[in-house]
Amino acid sequence: MIESRMMKALRTIPLFLLWLALPAGGSSHTPPPVQPATSFAAVEVHADEKVAIAAEPYDTREKAAIFRVDYLSHGVMPIRLIVTNNGDRPISMTEARILFITAAGDNIQVAEPEDVERLMTRKEREGGTIPLPSPLPNIKLKPAASIEEINKDFDTFEYNALKVEPHTTRAGFLFYDVSGLDHPLEGAKLHLRKLRDADGNELYYFEIPFDKYLKSKSSQMN
Repeated sequence: MIESRMMKALRTIPLFLLWLALPAGGSSHTPPPVQPATSFAAVEVHADEKVAIAAEPYDTREKAAIFRVDYLSHGVMPIRLIVTNNGDRPISMTEARILFITAAGDNIQVAEPEDVERLMTRKEREGGTIPLPSPLPNIKLKPAASIEEINKDFDTFEYNALKVEPHTTRAGFLFYDVSGLDHPLEGAKLHLRKLRDADGNELYYFEIPFDKYLKSKSSQMN
């Protein structure tokens, strides 16, 4: 049987381009189980203060499938923050400053839902189709998420523990606009300061290199 022009054209299209045009599915939109910070590759442990903090980027489509919104394709990096307090007294994160520091030394603040919505709307205006060989019509990319969907994700996943109780681990996601970076994790780090102990004393700052995560990810692939 002679193949139609349509079937021949379809065979020339990379599968991942067709996948981009399909709606996301198969996720229960449930946060992953909480594990101690020391379970993760990118972790810093302060033994004297009995605190460990890890940062786990959700930088693949497989991992990011838990979200309602396709953040990665719009230049937003979800970072899971895991804080373990092994001490006998609580620590406070009420005043915590958590910055994504790029390899060039630029500081990126945590994004709010409105920041993400603005970025996605701008990306959609810049171009929302993928050209395909004739006679196929161009693929129209999934439209930018609504602010309602983004808010639902933030409600479900965002890190919101202002206090970490003794012998407890708290975890949640922070979202960063890395749209201007080709390889945002390389040479970058997560910097945390203004964490305080039960007496109000500031803990020593945490600086977690993402290269630890990338090295672990690479070793798992080999």
